[in-house]
Formats: sequence, C-alpha cells, structure tokens
Amino acid sequence: MARVARIFPRTPNLRSMWPAFPSPTGGPRRVVRAHARRPMLAVAARIDRLRGVRAVTISPQASGGKLAVSDVPAPRPGVGEVLIENVSAGVNRADLLQRAGKYPPPAGAPPWPGLEVAGSVRETGPGVSGVSVGDRVVALLEGGGYADLVVARAAQTLPAPDGVDLVDAAALPEAVCTAWTNLVDTARVRPGEWVLIHGGSGGVGTIAVQLAAALGAHVIATAGGPERAERVRALGADAVVDHRREDFVAAVRAATHGRGADVVLDVLGGRALPDNVRALAHHGRLVVIGLQQGRRGELDLSALMAKRATVTGTTLRSRTPQEKAQIVAAVREHVWPLIAAGRVRPVVHARLPLADAEAALATLERGEAFGKVLLVP
Repeated sequence: MARVARIFPRTPNLRSMWPAFPSPTGGPRRVVRAHARRPMLAVAARIDRLRGVRAVTISPQASGGKLAVSDVPAPRPGVGEVLIENVSAGVNRADLLQRAGKYPPPAGAPPWPGLEVAGSVRETGPGVSGVSVGDRVVALLEGGGYADLVVARAAQTLPAPDGVDLVDAAALPEAVCTAWTNLVDTARVRPGEWVLIHGGSGGVGTIAVQLAAALGAHVIATAGGPERAERVRALGADAVVDHRREDFVAAVRAATHGRGADVVLDVLGGRALPDNVRALAHHGRLVVIGLQQGRRGELDLSALMAKRATVTGTTLRSRTPQEKAQIVAAVREHVWPLIAAGRVRPVVHARLPLADAEAALATLERGEAFGKVLLVP
C-alpha cells in the first residue's frame, strides 16, 4: 500500500479513485468524495508514467540495426502537443533507412521509428486548441510512432475521417501529406495534365494515383507485374506500366501521343534520372521524393534545357513545424472531403502486431506490399 500511496498521495483508499457505478444487484450507488473524482484518463496517465510504455527500439550494436520491443519512459505532451493512445502506426521506407542508421530522426524526436499514427487523444499539453481529450485523430510525426503512446504536435493532427476504420486511418497522414505537397505545392499539377507516378502500388503511390485523378489529371503509373498493374488501374490510373517488362518512357510517349508527362512523381532517384527527363513534356516538372535506385544519377543538362523543364527534390520529415502545419491544414481543407466522398481511400496491405516490426519492414524491403503495412500495438 505504500507504493499505491506514492502514486495517489491524496487517495489513501484506492477504491475512492473510481467513479460510482450502480450495484450489480440494483442497490444504491456508492458515494465518492468530491476530492477523489479524478478523470479516468488522468489516472491512466499516472500509471503509464510509473510503468513506462512499449516501443520498438533499434539496437545500434546490431549490424543494420535490429528491432526489439522495449519498455521506454512514457511521453508527456509539451506546449502545443497532444498525447495519443496509439491503435495503429504506418510503416514507411524511411523507417528502413532509420533502422540502417542512414536517416536519423530530427532533434527532439524519439529515437525509434514511426512517422504516422492513428488513435485517441489521452492528454493535451498547454496551449492546445481545437483538439480535445477523447478525440479520434491521425497524426504526422517526426518519429516515435512505433509505440503504445505517442506525442504529436496538435497542428500536425487531423480528425480521423468518417467512414474509415481508425486502424486503417494510420495509412493516411504521411502518404496524403507527401502526395499533396508534392503534386500541388511543388509540381503545381493542373486538371488535364499528364502525371507519371512511379511506384503506383506503394504506400505513397496508391494515394498519389487517387489524388491526382481526383484533381482532374490523367495518370500514368508504374507497378511490378500484371496483377499489381490492374489493381493500380482500379485506383484511377489511365495507364499502368509493368516496369518489369515495359519501358516506361516509351509507354508515356504512347499514352500521351508523343507529348510526354507534365509531372513525374519519382520514388526511384539515381539511375532513373536520365529516363525521367526523357519522359518529361516541355515545361515538365520532375519531383524526386525517393532514392530506391540510389542517390546519384546522370543528368543531361542540354535535354533539360531544351524542354525548359525543372527537377526538384523534396523530403517531408525535415521540414519545419510551421511548414508541416500548413501542409496538414491544406490536407484537411482539400483532401479530407475527398476521403469523406470515397474518392481517396487508404490502401492497406497488412496489419501486423507491434512485435512483428521486423517482418513489416521486410515486407517493404522485398517490395511485396501493395499500399501500407500497419503495426497494431
């Protein structure tokens, strides 16, 4: 009882911590003293701080980084932050890089992976408005999503969209924010333009195909194998290139009657750079958001100049909180109605337990996932 008294110093009688409930036999309700009426969430938060929470941590001693479920101190929300009880975390290729020691989290972020989650708000920090305890939300994070409890900036949360299962909603924040800011803010895609989306069957790709189509663009996507190509076509692509058997440059020229793609959203980088420039239309915009084929590639500047084209490279994780808040606000205004209308939806490949994080990352590494893999605590 001494341990209990230290946790709840004002409550020597532990029973007085809980609200009154009717007797199972229909008897009178138990009366609880006013000073002991504490919100149940506050009680849960005290227990969490005592025992810690589970998180998938990376062992730096292991070659390539080994994941393990560990007990870590329970997080607390600071100014402008909320504490989220996590029901699902999205798995991203950035997590593969972080495990390998090639993509360290920003200063102040937890050292374990996880860039997006869905769950319920358990606690709010000072200065938070528009988000309340008990709200069902999704959140864009700098890291730390592979855990039972997660702290997020309130400005980087969105209400869980109606009509989407809360667990599956964790597949949205990173992919939607990435697709929106690169297609709209960076590439300035317009209705009627042709957009080539590499990796149309991936976590970002499945969202980007739907979003570009909803914005009125003609979509060409790449995918590996005829079955995956057909599934991408069903998401709204006008044409799908099986990159295992077809030349995507030739396919783009055929689909556009020789014009080329106005926008290329590229997750390949490196070796794909020359062909991406060849696939561009005049005044085309190549936006590089991934490096699956390496960090270096050869760029024919004369070809770029002749087309008066541009090449831009972007990341989302390293942006300032102000930039991310603006992106999240734009997504809420423009994309959330599309989700509510069923024109954009999360695509989930698998739900795996938190303890199976290694298997989840291996699924991405082998290129097997169609859409997002989710970890469920």
